[in-house]
Amino acid sequence: YLFIAHDLAVVEHISDRIAVMYLGRVVELADSETLYARPLHPYTEALLDAVPSTDPDRTGTKVILTGDVPNPANPPSGCHFHPRCRYAQDICKQKTPEWRELEPNHWVNCHLAEDLDLVGVG
Repeated sequence: YLFIAHDLAVVEHISDRIAVMYLGRVVELADSETLYARPLHPYTEALLDAVPSTDPDRTGTKVILTGDVPNPANPPSGCHFHPRCRYAQDICKQKTPEWRELEPNHWVNCHLAEDLDLVGVG
């Protein structure tokens, strides 16, 4: 089955494998447990941070996406997420990232994924 949603709180309980999309492109793909515990793409980190929690001990930096969502009919050059990414570097603006498997069955489209220590919710 294919289940499409914006609410990762619901997706976690329904899906075994999750593909995160931004502007019509898959930016991360992994099994749900891995994706929630160790996101590799900054957009995934932001989506996970937006999931409400009843855990009073949950801490971390609040991920606030700035800027406007680009026009999908005329997306920005390079990584389509770079205008809203707090980690963006020059390469992100100039070159489209390649689809890479950084961990077994954990794929990402991000130039900086190896260097980022993103926060999950697992």
